[in-house]
Amino acid sequence: MTDSALPKLTPTLDRLRTHVLLHSVKRGEFTLKSGARSTWFLDTKQTACRADGIIAVTDALLEVFADDIDGIDAIGGLTMGGDPVAFGAQAVAATRGHVLRSFSVRKEAKQGGITGRIAGALEPGDRVLVTEDTTTRGTSLMEAAEQVEAYGAHPVFMTVIVDRGGTCADLAAARGIDYRPLLTAPDLGFPYGS
Repeated sequence: MTDSALPKLTPTLDRLRTHVLLHSVKRGEFTLKSGARSTWFLDTKQTACRADGIIAVTDALLEVFADDIDGIDAIGGLTMGGDPVAFGAQAVAATRGHVLRSFSVRKEAKQGGITGRIAGALEPGDRVLVTEDTTTRGTSLMEAAEQVEAYGAHPVFMTVIVDRGGTCADLAAARGIDYRPLLTAPDLGFPYGS
């Protein structure tokens, strides 16, 4: 698909899409985590872990959540996918006048010191934006939301850099969580689930 055939986006989201297409989309023959075969692979850590990429991610996040950002206390998600997004966006957002705290959800509970699965500055009662770099089915986002709730905070919003599968919105809606992906597979020129 040529750039002219891609869906129209705001300039901020288009800048993020350009970065993702340049650094994060790989073409070839791949076997996905689900076992499905694909001719493209998405490694959005290649965007989230670059300075210009996380700035583009944060600017997109601040645009997508413009009416709600000041009501969000903390941002985080399941390690590893949520970490660069949460930590980077929290730092960049602070330079834009939006103070958030960040946290990570461990894959397993820590046994020594401060125990549990939450690491970072999450506090009970927080209104939380749960994040991930990429989602296909939404399972990591849902697992993170469950841990946020178990901690006593409120997963109010969810976002990802790219929604590859198109099924997460229904899962989030069933839990009463407002889901807003920054980009989708169709925004990149690919059908959902391909």
